[in-house]
Amino acid sequence: MSLSTKIEQTVALLRQIAADYQPAVFANSYGAEDMVITDLIARHELPIEIFSLDTGRLPAETYTLMQKTSETYPVIPVKVYFPDTVATEEFVAREGINAFYRSVELRKECCRIRKIDPLKRALTGRKAWITGLRREQSPTRTDLGPHEWDSGNGLDKFNPLIEWTEREVWEYIRANDVPYNELHDKFYPSIGCAPCTRAIAVGEDIRAGRWWWENPETKECGLHIKR
Repeated sequence: MSLSTKIEQTVALLRQIAADYQPAVFANSYGAEDMVITDLIARHELPIEIFSLDTGRLPAETYTLMQKTSETYPVIPVKVYFPDTVATEEFVAREGINAFYRSVELRKECCRIRKIDPLKRALTGRKAWITGLRREQSPTRTDLGPHEWDSGNGLDKFNPLIEWTEREVWEYIRANDVPYNELHDKFYPSIGCAPCTRAIAVGEDIRAGRWWWENPETKECGLHIKR
C-alpha cells in the first residue's frame, strides 16, 4: 500500500472519529507519529481537541517542540495536564527522585502518578481518544488494531497510524515540513521522560532507548496496556 493511500485512509478515519465520536481527543506526546497526526488534524481543520501530559521530567527538546507546535498550529491549542502535586511530592519523599531505576514496580508507580492519572483526567467525559501508536514500535503493540475498546478508560480508542512504517512517518514529516523533536536527529527514535530515555545504537530496536534496563515485555508506562 502506498503512503498516499495510507494518508487518505488516516484522514478518512480521523473524519469519521470527528463526526461520530464527539467529544474526541488526541493524546500528543510529541513523538514523530504524534506530530504527523497533529499536522493532519490542523491541515484538514478537524474538530478534534489535542492534549499532552507534562510529567515534569521531559527533555528540554520536548518543551522546545511544544512551543514550536503552538506557534506552527495556532488554531489547535494543546491542553497540558500535569501530575497531582501532592501525590508526586509524597512519592519522591518516600522513594527518592530516581526510584524508577530500582524496580519495575517503582517505575510503573512513577508512571501512574505522572502519566496514567493525568490521562484519566484528560479522558473524563470523552467518547474516544486517538493515539500515534504503530504496530512495529514494540512487542507489546503487535496485537493492536486501528480501533478498539479501551475497557480501562471506558471509551473507544483509535490508532490511525497503526500500519504506518517508520520510513513512512519520516517521509510525511519531511514532505510537509512538520516540526519534530530535535532528539530524533541524535538517535532517539522513541522519546519519553529524560531519565528514562537514551539514544540507541545502530541495529538496536527503536524502543531500546526506553527503560533500557528492563525487559522488552515490560516496556510500557501503562497508558496502552489492555485491561
